[in-house]
This record gives sequence, C-alpha cells and structure tokens, in this order.
Amino acid sequence: MPANFPEVWLNRVIRNLGTQNVAPWLDGIPELDTEVLEVGSGEASEANVIYIPRSNFNPEVLINNTTYPIALQAYNDDNVTVQLDKYQTKVTTLSDDQIIGAAYPRIDIATGSHTYAMNMRKYQKAIHAIAPASHVAGATPVLIATGAVRTAGGPPSLIYDDLVNLKDALDAVTGISATDRRLVLCPRHWNDLLIDRKNFGDKLVNYAEGTPAPKIAGFELYQYEGNPYYTNVGVKKAFGSVPAGTDRQVSVVFWKKAIAKKTGMTKQYFNKAENDPETQTNKLNYRHYFIAMPFEAKYVGAIV
Repeated sequence: MPANFPEVWLNRVIRNLGTQNVAPWLDGIPELDTEVLEVGSGEASEANVIYIPRSNFNPEVLINNTTYPIALQAYNDDNVTVQLDKYQTKVTTLSDDQIIGAAYPRIDIATGSHTYAMNMRKYQKAIHAIAPASHVAGATPVLIATGAVRTAGGPPSLIYDDLVNLKDALDAVTGISATDRRLVLCPRHWNDLLIDRKNFGDKLVNYAEGTPAPKIAGFELYQYEGNPYYTNVGVKKAFGSVPAGTDRQVSVVFWKKAIAKKTGMTKQYFNKAENDPETQTNKLNYRHYFIAMPFEAKYVGAIV
C-alpha cells in the first residue's frame, strides 16, 4: 500500500502519465533538455519552473570568402523563465482492502481515474496554448473554412482548398520548413474531410491507431476532440470558458520544431485510514506539472 510502498505507487503513476491517454500529435517532440526547479515546495505558491535559452543569433554565412581575418559577430542570448502548469486531482477515498499489496493491476485500478483526468486536462491545455490568439499575417495564420454549410445554421465545412490556403499562409512565414507540419483536426473538420471522398477517398477511413498519420497537402493529420474554441471571426476563447452559440471548435496547425514540451514533477499525497477516525478511509491524490507551448508566437495557426 502507499504507506509501505509509496515509491512503487508513485513510479507507476508517473509511467502511466506518459503512456496512457496520450496525445499522438505531440509524439516526437522531445522534452526540453533543461532542469526543472521546484520553487516554494510545500507552500500554496509552489511551482515548477524552467529556464529556456532563447537566441536570436543568426550568423552571416560567407561564400567563397577571400578576406581575412573573418569579421567578428557578437553572440546574443538570453533566457526565458517558464512556469509549468500545475494539475491536481481531487482526493479519492480508498478502503484498506483496496490498497493492500503493490500489484500493478491493483495500483492501476486505484489510480487510473487520476492519471486519466490529469492527462485529459494537460493535453487540452497544451493544444489551447499552441493555438494562436488570432490571425497575424506572416506569423500565425487563422483562416476561415470556405466549404458549404452541412447543417442549417452551422459553420462552413472544411474542404481541400482550405488546406491548400493554409499551406500558402504557412509558406509565407519566414523560417518555417515545408516538412514537419502537423494539423490537428477537430472532429467536425475531420468529418468534413470524410464526406469529401473525391479528394480524400479512404485516406481517413482507413486511419487506425498505431499506424502513421495520413499526410495530405503536406500536413500530418491527427484528430483530437479537445481542441480550443474560437469566435466565428477567428479570436481564441479563454481556456475553460463556455463556448457561445456562434463559437466554433477549430483545427490547429503547428510546425513540430516550433513547440516546446516539458514534464515536471509528480507528487503523491496519501493519508492512512488510522489517521482518520471520523471516516476511517484512506485518502489519495496527485499533483503533476507539465507544459507544451510554442517557443514564440510564430509557426502556428488554425482553421475556424
């Protein structure tokens, strides 16, 4: 049980946080190689922070140089301090029978709702953070779908031309590569493409877990039900806000190399039944730190 084997329970939860209910659209984005610092441990203001080196250093490239000595160019660098998002689960009550032993199946049953809930919220927050606030030409394109309305009073559907327009908009962003572009479709847009059999055929129908993401118009396509909502004119709604009648869930695009990801600390809290004479139950919950976001407001976009 946690009182005797806290490291077993905690290590199992940490493992499951990284392998269960994952977001495949974040696969292949490496964890930042930087140390997580715990600030204010045990206090209400406790936080996990990281320091990300940010450089605007672009050395000039000389071709067939014949002039020596080569001119000096100063290196400019600074650090950005980032505070990781904190996720906490509500307390779960457990009987003594439920916590006896440290077998993985028993641990997973007791902690499964915690890992699922934290993963669900952290990936919803991640895709919201990746999505741009609004349209900025040459940096964060936010386009409006142009297809026919499929349901009365509904939004325009997503069509192949919209993907080409999005590609054009990203091509105009200085510094972005034509490869490693990922488009995370909301369910509505995914269904729009399913209907467009002329352009997409069975490329999406045959998509299954464990297979490579389909690639269309240069985008690796994924589907995610937790994408953010925007107003119908392309302005992102605050995370956790209730969508209004005219708000729309959007599809989010990003350049893989523009995204930063870091997993922080995971803490386990456990109170034994013997310390709770009133209810005589064990209590368990977790705290987990994580963040995913663009390095800068660039190389990301959306289709409304």
